[in-house]
Amino acid sequence: MASALDISGLRRARFARRVPATLAALAGPRHGVVSLPLHLAWSGLREFDLEQPRLRMSYYRIVLAEGMQDDLVEYLDRDLLLTVWPTLRTLISRDIRDVWESAFDELAIRARAAA
Repeated sequence: MASALDISGLRRARFARRVPATLAALAGPRHGVVSLPLHLAWSGLREFDLEQPRLRMSYYRIVLAEGMQDDLVEYLDRDLLLTVWPTLRTLISRDIRDVWESAFDELAIRARAAA
């Protein structure tokens, strides 16, 4: 039977393969209503008004957890991610948070500044 550490390592490796090379690659929307495709939002809400903080957080949580690299680039915005990161990081899995903060110093710095 696989240990929890082994499973966490596998999850982190899976998320790490999806991360774009730079945050600048994130060219998604900043405003308005966005519809996610079924392969991302396969259960529940699919349309998100990015002007509404709770819906924006739900949208980012879904894209980070379910998105492949192309999805991350298409649906996430660099500046918006940096803005919401201090709160968002508390709403996502530890594996996703650790992968993104290890990959991007900007996110780790934001997390420390908010602590």
